[in-house]
Amino acid sequence: MGSVVALDSLLQQRRVWRGRQEVPPAKLQPTGHAVLDAALPSGGWQAGALNEILLPALGSGELQLLWPTLSRLSAEGERVVLVAPPAIPFAPAWVQAGVALPRLSVIQASGSDALWAAEQCLRSGSCGAVLCWPERADDRALRRLQVAAETGDTLAFVLRPQREAINASPAALRLMLELRPHQLRVLKCRGGLAPSHALTLGH
Repeated sequence: MGSVVALDSLLQQRRVWRGRQEVPPAKLQPTGHAVLDAALPSGGWQAGALNEILLPALGSGELQLLWPTLSRLSAEGERVVLVAPPAIPFAPAWVQAGVALPRLSVIQASGSDALWAAEQCLRSGSCGAVLCWPERADDRALRRLQVAAETGDTLAFVLRPQREAINASPAALRLMLELRPHQLRVLKCRGGLAPSHALTLGH
């Protein structure tokens, strides 16, 4: 009987993994684009994880891609943080997109400071979403952001140049925007296979 008691004690202390233990489903984070949601195994963004968006150039439609999500989060009272954006956000455009400006914070930083700031915001668990435009981010830096997003259970977006597509990434979801024609490719998605065809999103 002693071994049974010891095992019960370990289970109560969560020191033993039970293979059939139920795992609660992750919070659904729809993108606001039906075509994209249907193509992703999670039905939207990877929640509590790093979502990477590769851009052919700044202003390639990345804000239009993200605004539905940021609008929904701000309406729910969640804070949205922009770390090292390439330009000062044009407030009227954000308001027109439905984002509540009182819930929007901007952190001006550069280099390693921007990555550190994004990591701290993600890790805090006090933000609905954190967007970061790093000047340079190696695999180690991206892994830190991925872990921080998981720790804080926060929606994380990192926006990087399209040329980074040749390098591996720890991001749970990796998308690439293309301009001619204007479409979106899913390069990688945790939990399923990336669709082989490009997606055209309505505007």
